[in-house]
Amino acid sequence: MSDNKMDIESPIVDPAAANASVVDPEIFESVQKQIDEDSQLRDELKGYLRLMDRQARQISSILSRAHSVPSSVLPQLISSTQAVFAEQKATIGQLAEAASKYPYYKYNNIWTRDIQNAVFAVIFAGWLVGKDGKQGELMTIEQVGEALGIPVNVRDRDTFHLTIEEYLQSIITLIEELSRLAVNSVTLGDYQRPLLISRFVKDLHSAFQVLNLKNDTLRRRSDGIKYNVKKIEDVVYDLSLRNLVPSKEVGVEGEAREA
Repeated sequence: MSDNKMDIESPIVDPAAANASVVDPEIFESVQKQIDEDSQLRDELKGYLRLMDRQARQISSILSRAHSVPSSVLPQLISSTQAVFAEQKATIGQLAEAASKYPYYKYNNIWTRDIQNAVFAVIFAGWLVGKDGKQGELMTIEQVGEALGIPVNVRDRDTFHLTIEEYLQSIITLIEELSRLAVNSVTLGDYQRPLLISRFVKDLHSAFQVLNLKNDTLRRRSDGIKYNVKKIEDVVYDLSLRNLVPSKEVGVEGEAREA
């Protein structure tokens, strides 16, 4: 066996190359820049939402009095909300202008709850005192969009708008509010309004049953409408038992409850 050993030369390594990163640092610098821009936009949008929340609380404070005043006072009550509604409409316009510069569905989860609250306030005020002073009417999504100053259900371009889901969510909130109003109306000695509410809510319940809802949250909430229907039926049935409303006016409500 030979004692000769082969000399193996070690490769020469450039120290600079050994310390070089295999990942281009500019990639993460670009990512950080996008994160900062996204954060700035969210802060801007949330600034408008804080204004909307304050305005919504002012409107809600006024509308809540509908539970404790007679129907004859409602036109004056709703009239007192118009200035705040106008302020909220202007704020929504600023929100829409800022949000429309970016992909709608990337950021709409930030404002959707506030928009639903705004829509509810509009349709509740519209239900209490319609355009012709007639109580018990549901505003269309187009009428709500006009009241808020924003387009509705836009599908041909990426812009801020009121969605059908937001409109339907607000209608369910209206139903919940009306079930409370039915009870409080009796306390005020208004025995006709629960009948009106009962017919209105039953019609809405029937309409929701026809819809094939894809949104899970919306579908679950719509399933709960039946509990509000029953709550209002109980109020009407109690009125009929106490002879506080003529049986012929109770009509279907009384028959359904007795069944």
